[in-house]
Amino acid sequence: MSRRSLLKGGVAAAGIGAAATVPSTFFAAQAQATSASFRHGIASGDPLPNGVIIWTRIESGGNDVDVRWDLSRDDRFESIAASGTATATASSDHTVKIDVTGLSPATDYWYRFTVQRTDQVSPTGRTRTAPAADADLDRLRFGVVSCSNWEAGFFSAYRHLAARTDLDAIVHLGDYLYEYKRGEFGGRDGVVRQHDPEHEIVSLADYRTRHAQYKTDPDLAALHARLPFICTWDDHETANDAYSDGAENHTPATEGDWHARRAAAMQAYLEWMPVRASGSGRDAKLYRRLRFGTLAELSMLDLRSYRSEQVAPGAGWRSVDAADRSITGAAQLDWLTKGVTTSPTSWRLVGNPVMIAPLVVPPLEPATTAAVTAALGIPQSGVPVNVDQWDGYTADRRRLFGAIDADSVDNVVFLTGDIHSSWAADLPLDAATYPAGKTVGVEFVVPSITSSSPGDFLKAPPRTAAIPAETAITSINRHIRYAELDSHGYGVLDVTPAAAQMDWFYVTEVGDPNAAVRHGASLATQSGISRLQSRSAPVPQ
Repeated sequence: MSRRSLLKGGVAAAGIGAAATVPSTFFAAQAQATSASFRHGIASGDPLPNGVIIWTRIESGGNDVDVRWDLSRDDRFESIAASGTATATASSDHTVKIDVTGLSPATDYWYRFTVQRTDQVSPTGRTRTAPAADADLDRLRFGVVSCSNWEAGFFSAYRHLAARTDLDAIVHLGDYLYEYKRGEFGGRDGVVRQHDPEHEIVSLADYRTRHAQYKTDPDLAALHARLPFICTWDDHETANDAYSDGAENHTPATEGDWHARRAAAMQAYLEWMPVRASGSGRDAKLYRRLRFGTLAELSMLDLRSYRSEQVAPGAGWRSVDAADRSITGAAQLDWLTKGVTTSPTSWRLVGNPVMIAPLVVPPLEPATTAAVTAALGIPQSGVPVNVDQWDGYTADRRRLFGAIDADSVDNVVFLTGDIHSSWAADLPLDAATYPAGKTVGVEFVVPSITSSSPGDFLKAPPRTAAIPAETAITSINRHIRYAELDSHGYGVLDVTPAAAQMDWFYVTEVGDPNAAVRHGASLATQSGISRLQSRSAPVPQ
């Protein structure tokens, strides 16, 4: 069952961001003031203690363009910290991406680009470097987002995040854009605005055009101008339910070789996104790790490039337990496991594109139900609801959870997107024995920015038909502490030495470009506990 079919079927940081005092209207105005040469705005990403990526794209009529970039300690550019020149060429779709180094830790910087021939100046962006590795921090706060489908609605959630002055960065967990042809995957109200190009994107030119369209959204542009992004991709940056050798939404007979399509998608992604990948071309690696003082380390995963093909439902269910099936690939799983179990920071955060908490019907205890599951041909721990998640690759999850348990690691927090709905879960070693057994961490799943939620597919008024499904899910899977299947919005993760708390915020209507926002729920895990507790209110801004 594809993930889309599943959705249809059912269902101010002390020491880091305290200097971010410029009003959000500045960044909104900057985004709107983009000159003809800079219609795709500016962006920054992947902050390090001594560096950060800055990005833009030049409208040049196809010609090479020489560009000057400046990075300053003030927004008037009177104290230049770094500067240089670059040439925007057709080979990179006239994008300019600079990995600026030699900077000071935990410092606000302002940046801009200038076309040297015409003196046209880009909007001004603000970014911030990460704190030094040995810095003791009182707080870290991220906006956490996923799944922004242009056709399904407006990106008001980005606008509300840009209005905040207490965030240190935006963690984007994937599906930054969608590959579908025009009209194929709208929202509750149908197609609110149309994709370019009209057809499903397959070629390098197609992916570049779609990236370019998304970068013109004013709310996304304002958020990029205000904060550095830390991004990974999920499947729609290539094609729905992608795996290492193909995708559910890829037909070789009409769409060509999968690896050529993936290479085109990767090239466009690396051109248009402010990410610091290792390697280049088809060998580029998106999984990477960023550190924020002694408080937290963030491991960003790529769960599409190396995974085995998803199993078929029904007869194929039993094979989700096969030891040779992987969602990460061996090298990435080894990298992740070593990073999580040896990190010297207080918190170990994992940017995880698809849900890792078990979601099965019902949870079974393998030691006592082996004979039954073998006879029925179902997985050892129960029938998975969605095999595109870690539930379809249980051997990898057992290896990772087993290593966390064996090394007595605590304060592991998975940050997840993908399923267009909100969830919070304790992560049990054995879901069938929860709450009596061990837990190895917690998971926070954020909703979509606009992409259709399970509740949208029900075509019922919000907070009506989805509620019984939520109750059933949390009753059967007791480790799942919160499920909200209707709403769209974002999360804000607050991390202190004492606790990590996720606050969910929901926009009133994705079809309204002026949508308001409300607080939805808050849950937290205290240091050393690896269990969730409800909170009555979000952390104050």
